[in-house]
This record gives sequence, C-alpha cells and structure tokens, in this order.
Amino acid sequence: MKIFVPDNNRCSGVTETFAEIEGLPNFSCIDPDEIEDAIKKLLAFNREEVAGIVGRAGDDPTWDSLVAPLEEIDDRLTKSWVPISHLNAVVNTDALRAAHDGCLVALTQYSTELGQSQPLYDAYKNLRSSKTYDDELSSAQKKVVDNALIDFELSGVGLDEQTKKRFADISERLAVLASQFQNNVLDASDAWTRHFDGPDLLGGLPDVNLAIAAEAARTRDLDGYVVTLEMPSYAAVMDHAEDRELRREVHEAYVTRSSDRGPHANTFDNTEIMTETLSLRHEKARLLGYGNYAELSVVKKMTDGPAEIEAFLENLLERSLPTAREDLEELSAFAIEKYGIDEVRPWDTRFLSEQLRQEKYAISEEELRPYFPLEKVLTGMFEVVERLYGIRVQRAIAPDHWHDDVLFFEIFRDQDRIARFYVDAFARPHKQGGAWMNDCRVRRESGNFLQLPAAFLTCNFTPPVGDVPALLTHSEVVTLFHEFGHGLHHMLTRQTCAAVSGINGVSWDAVELPSQFMENWCWQAESIDLISGHWQTHDPLPEALLKRLLEARNFQSGLAMVRQLEFGLLDMALHTSQETLDPVEAMLDVRKRTGLVRSPEYDRFLWAFGHIFSGGYAAGYYSYLWSEVLSADAFAAFEEIGVFDRRTGQRFLQEILETGGSKDAIDSYKAFRGRQPDPSALMRHKGLVTT
Repeated sequence: MKIFVPDNNRCSGVTETFAEIEGLPNFSCIDPDEIEDAIKKLLAFNREEVAGIVGRAGDDPTWDSLVAPLEEIDDRLTKSWVPISHLNAVVNTDALRAAHDGCLVALTQYSTELGQSQPLYDAYKNLRSSKTYDDELSSAQKKVVDNALIDFELSGVGLDEQTKKRFADISERLAVLASQFQNNVLDASDAWTRHFDGPDLLGGLPDVNLAIAAEAARTRDLDGYVVTLEMPSYAAVMDHAEDRELRREVHEAYVTRSSDRGPHANTFDNTEIMTETLSLRHEKARLLGYGNYAELSVVKKMTDGPAEIEAFLENLLERSLPTAREDLEELSAFAIEKYGIDEVRPWDTRFLSEQLRQEKYAISEEELRPYFPLEKVLTGMFEVVERLYGIRVQRAIAPDHWHDDVLFFEIFRDQDRIARFYVDAFARPHKQGGAWMNDCRVRRESGNFLQLPAAFLTCNFTPPVGDVPALLTHSEVVTLFHEFGHGLHHMLTRQTCAAVSGINGVSWDAVELPSQFMENWCWQAESIDLISGHWQTHDPLPEALLKRLLEARNFQSGLAMVRQLEFGLLDMALHTSQETLDPVEAMLDVRKRTGLVRSPEYDRFLWAFGHIFSGGYAAGYYSYLWSEVLSADAFAAFEEIGVFDRRTGQRFLQEILETGGSKDAIDSYKAFRGRQPDPSALMRHKGLVTT
C-alpha cells in the first residue's frame, strides 16, 4: 500500500518520519522500518528536555516554567505516536505491527519513568502549595495540576525503589499483552471464511449482502460467495440466514475467536494473555495499596467505589429481568410456531428477533436501509448539530490519508475553522472491528499559537456495492451518531490546556455521555427528516415507516439490557476478586443470573472482548450503562422544551462539550441539568417502565 512506501519528493529519512502537512499527519511518510528508531530517538530527546525543565523550574515552579514546557514535549510525542497507532488499527500489516509493538515497551518505560519521578512529583507539589497556584492559575490549570498529582501517586511515585521496579515491569508487560490480545482477535477474525459455490445455502440474505459476499469471493480469486467475520457479513448471516446450521456455524466461529475452541482452536489463543493480564492488574493494584483492580480503577471515576457500581448494576438487573423474560417468552413462542424451534439458542436470537420484528411491526432493517445513504446521513447529522450548537461542518480535501474510502471534514464556528476530522466508515480486511473515535490532535495553546483539535472517526459499515452507494441500516446510523458525539466532545472543547481539553481528564464513566446523548436524534421525527432520503428518489423516510420504526424502538429491549448487564457484571467480577478467576468459571457464574438463553459450551466471547482487555474499559464497562443514565436524563431536558431548542443546546455545549475535563464530571452535569442525574429517564427510554 502507498502509505508504506515513502514518497521521496515529500519525505526522506528518520527526521521526516513524523512530518506534517497543514498541521496533520503525513501518513505517506510513515515507513515501518524507521518507526522504532525514530520513536526511541524522540524519547531520548524528551528525557533530556524533562531533566532540563525540572532543573530550570527549581524550588519555586510556575505554570510557564514547569507545566507548559512538559505539555509541549508530551504533545510532540503524542502527535508522533497517534498516527502510527491509528494505522496499526485500520490498515494493519506485518511490518507495521512489528514496528508498533516494538515501540510499546519503550513508550511504557518512558511513561512510567515520568510517573515515578520524585523530582517531577516534588515540583508539582511545590506548585500546588505555592501562592502562584492560588492567585495566578485558572480553574482549568488547577485541575491539570491536581490531576497530575493523582497520576503520580497512581504511577507508584511513593513506592520504594524495588517495588517501583516491579510496578514498571508490570506496566510494560500489560502494554504488550493488550496489543497481543488485539492482534490475536484481528488475526482470528481475518482467518475464518466460508466459501459457497452458489447462493442456495445463503437463503434469506438481502441482495446487498449477497453482493458483498460475491465481492469477497472475487477479491480472493474465487467464484461464488464468501462469508467472513467482518461485521456486515457476520450480522447479515445472524440476522437473515434461513439455514439454522449456517447460523450456528458462523456464531461458533465468531464467539470462539482467539480462543481454545472453535475452527481455529489454539491458533490465536488469548487464554494465557487474559489470565496473565488479570493477575498483573491485581498485583499492580495491591502494590499501590488497593484491595483489587476495581478499587484502583475507580479512583478517577465519578463513582465512590466498586460496591456502588455493583449495586447500580444489580438494581438495573432486577428491574430489567421481568421484561427480558417476557421478551424471551414471546420469542420462544414465535420460534415454535413459525420455525419448529423448541429451544431458542444464541444463533437464533438475532434471526428470530428480526423475523418477529417484521411480523409485529411490519418493518425491517433492510426495508429502512435504502433511506439512509451514508452521504445523506452525514449531511443531515451535520445539520442537527448546526441547529443545536450553531456550528457548520464542511467537506474538505484531506492533506493526506491512509485509504481511498476516507472522508475528511472541517468544523466552523461563524467564519473560524475550529476543528477537523476523518471518517473511515467501511469494513475491510486487516482493519480492527467495531467503531471508535480517537484524537488525532488536541486543542491546546502554546504561546501565541492555538493548535486546533482533529479526530479519527472509525466504523465498520457495509461498503458501496457496484452502482449502489453505501446504505446504512438504522442501527449503523445510531453507531455513526454515537461516534460523532465522541468527536464533538473532543473537537468543540474551549479548553487550551491539553490535559483537560476535549475528552482528556474526563471521568471514564462520563466519557460516553456525549456519544450516547447524540443517539437520541436518530429517533426523532424532526431529525429523521434531515438524515433520511431514499438513494434513488431522495424522498425522506415515509411517515408510516417512521411510525413503525418508533413503535419498534424498544422491541426486545429487556434482553438487550440484560446482555449489557452481563458484560458489566462479568467485568466487575473479574476485577474485584481477591484472586485471579478462571474466565470460563467467572462467565458461567454471572450467567446463572443473566443467561436467559442457554449458551453452548464452546462460547468464548470474552476471549475477543477488547473493551476490557485492550480497550481501556477494565473495571469500567459499567460506564456505558451509567452514561446512559446521564444521556437519557440530559435528553429529557430537550424533550421538555423541544429537541432542537437552541438555548438548551447551547447550555449542553457550554457546560459539557466545551468544558471537557476542566471540571469534575458531576459538577459539569449539574451545571447543565440543575440537579443530580435521575435514572427514571433511562428506564422510560428503554421501555422498562410504563410511565
């Protein structure tokens, strides 16, 4: 691929490995053969810089003598590493992976050195206790200093030298394990395919998915059709395939990825990685004086402790189970009546739900798909935020990119450009599954220079097929709005200190608030008129279809909620135990309370659960549900007045999005809502209560 063959006219040698174009990464100059050497040279340079900064700051440090120059070198390192990490996720190759993984230990060592540096810690403590802190620092700057002191303590600065060394070794090993875990999931996902000579066994798949399967075969020099574990292909089989055995086969391949079971058993096995990760996290927490990893994890979250989290999850479970059981009873009766299935199994649930949805509400995702071409959804989504926040999003040409499918946009407030972002929307081989937002550049001020924020928005949607443009299911529309909500949180910040700018410094259990909040506009008649338009006729979603879509919104919501609670409870069980649990036993134990649909013995979904093993949500998966409480209650403020009420939108912009991590999350929320969050809106939105 082009990005791995540097253009000699634009870049040359290690010194240009991290070149920029118009303030954004020059992806074409990133040569895997040069990455490790360049990163190590940069780390060596930074170490010299840090020593000089501490020396010059002396015993009476100020913001300008200590924090600002440290932020400068940290930003330089981040801007160098972020595009490498991003490319490793979206255009993974053996060479890039080796270079990426080869840098992890060095980067972790550097981070731990800074976190355990007594001179740096003392300098921050001196600044915290100084008159300068009280009289000259802004509230955001004070938050940066206060957060930094907590980070020092959580990095083991107070440990003796021998324990510091062990802590550092653990941190380095955990970084390597997280990358290995994700590599195994990606490789296992890419490794499995199923080839079909003809379409007979693919009965029920929509035409668009058959076309994708045919294209997957062509790219492999095969006739017929190929099914893969990329999300559009996997979801199509599970939602639509009439052949129950095919669904079971694809389900087995998916839930046994990177495990000791299934078609590639032990080939990409994450078992030892998971066990070692859990053990090391527990040891790390104990070194810092905490009883378990969950206690360590919540130090910088909104919650008071693991007990509060568990009580929150258990309360939701108690309130959700009755509806979930009713959902399953309805699904089971339908399965027997229509398909002669006497026991609903995991490979049946999506298919049966889709068929029952069509029978009950006369609506399906495929019927909706033609009304949501990606371009129309993007245009409408941008109009939604223009009405709410008074900003303008405009298509632009990226200075450089990593794939021809990548789109690029700029955000304007009045006439001023305030942010930029990339959208990489489609599934493809060698691309990490799922959807996410990551920061490319953070908003920060350095002297007279203001660095504008930039973001990566990554999804795995169904790509265009032939002359038919990319058409999204409504579920994919919701995903796009979710990730754009994260992007807005990052890009609309007014903060100029990097450590609290955008999502930086935001409590992890509040970071999903803006993303889940944005999802609400996928369900409002006023906004659906903006984001829908038939790809051929350009007509918006018909009123009859909209009515049925809204009626079906909470279809099977009880089962969906219990599934999310299973993830959260399992995450907490693994990270609150006083010893390293066997993942299978932990999974089975949680399922005694949540597993309404009997799972097969081979189920190893946890072995590919990147959120808690490689994605930063360890002892934090509950954040999705807690943030749903916040987002539902926040949206209720619009329901009370109007979903496009500009004054309410401006208040959310000012108190949540622009504030970033400069205030405690609960204080930001109360400033917007005028009170503590109320969980009743979530239960109403999920259809789990009648009023």
